Amino acid sequence: KALKIAQKASVNTKASTISQRIDWIKDVVKKLSKNKEDIAQTLCDEVGKPITFARIEVDRCIETLKLSNIAMVNSHGETINTDAMPSGKKTTSYWFREPVGVVACITPFNFPLNLVAHKIAPALVSGNAVVLKPTPEAPLTAFKFVKLFIESEFAIKDAISIVYGDVEVGSTLVESDIPRVLSFTGSVPVGNIITKTAGIKKLALELGGNAATYIDKSGDIQLAASRCTFGAFINSGQVCISLQRIYVDEEVYDEFAQAMKHETEKLIVGSPYDDDTFVGPLINDEACQRAKSWVINAIEEGAVCLTGNKIKGLNFYPTVMTEVTDDMKIVCEEVFAPIVSLVKVKSYETAIEKMNNSPYGLQFSIFTNDLKQTQSFIHDANCGGIVINDIPTLRFDIQPYGGTKLSGIGKEGPSFAIEEFTEIKSVVIC
Repeated sequence: KALKIAQKASVNTKASTISQRIDWIKDVVKKLSKNKEDIAQTLCDEVGKPITFARIEVDRCIETLKLSNIAMVNSHGETINTDAMPSGKKTTSYWFREPVGVVACITPFNFPLNLVAHKIAPALVSGNAVVLKPTPEAPLTAFKFVKLFIESEFAIKDAISIVYGDVEVGSTLVESDIPRVLSFTGSVPVGNIITKTAGIKKLALELGGNAATYIDKSGDIQLAASRCTFGAFINSGQVCISLQRIYVDEEVYDEFAQAMKHETEKLIVGSPYDDDTFVGPLINDEACQRAKSWVINAIEEGAVCLTGNKIKGLNFYPTVMTEVTDDMKIVCEEVFAPIVSLVKVKSYETAIEKMNNSPYGLQFSIFTNDLKQTQSFIHDANCGGIVINDIPTLRFDIQPYGGTKLSGIGKEGPSFAIEEFTEIKSVVIC
């Protein structure tokens, strides 16, 4: 029913002016700005995100909305010189972008506000109707956000709907012929199912990763340790670009390992409602037990736990592992928990080979002061995004975001999402 309503509404969204849609997004920004603390508290309640970072997510969401408006203003077509062809004499030609019609969006629990914004704001401002299926873990966060769109004086009737449910609801969105684009953020197994059952429609899939960094002997070791600690344990490791593998030059390995241990043990683990908490709970007990079993398996296979490996309630303490091998689950699969592995390497060449030896390719980084090495890394890293002298967990909402290999298809970031949610139409005037 929601899909059919959206299909009818898409006629009006396409006919609306860009100015109206921009005013709509601006109004949502205004309303959200007045309700920041309520939304942040709801985030904290539903997914256990530490309140400090919940507030940051609300701020990021506001920026994503603003960036979507800017991206739409800057979206453009261009002329085509068909008169350069002998047969094109006296023709005038150009192309422009128009909305696809209906966009179906399925969003995850780890950023249940900002990742919704990354999908619905570019879709709506570019003239589409949207059906959103939010994560079952954060239904109220999504509801409060979508309600701001629906209640706006600039709203286009029925342009956005929200549906709840699990596999059956998701399958209906995926298999229906009504959505012309399906935008999904989630796991690789579900992504595989989507690609096999979606039929002929555009897919934008963000499926996770196994982010890695290399610490060169020329890099700032203390800075690297501090930033890597942040990148590995922010949001309790429940981030697609959470730092999971750290390859360290053997000459500075011991120094880095001790610095990372020191930085990790300074982190405050506790209630998400406390302003000082850095590491809050995992999403559920199943996630805790999974993380624990992976660490235990690694230790049984010869790995050493430098710090962490402790559970209190749903809090899994930040865990740093050493003496790992490439085939251990904590190294080769996506952990999605506060666990990071340190690997000693003899050279940059060994590090980049190991980094690329992964079915994932979302984001990598390097800490180095060697310019030639930096230039090599830019071309050698087989992934969608790289960061120099900071963590791969770094993401600016304005940038293109998306990976290679099993990390997905397509790009997020407002201007890039607008490209995903529109089609090129070519015009020739004779």
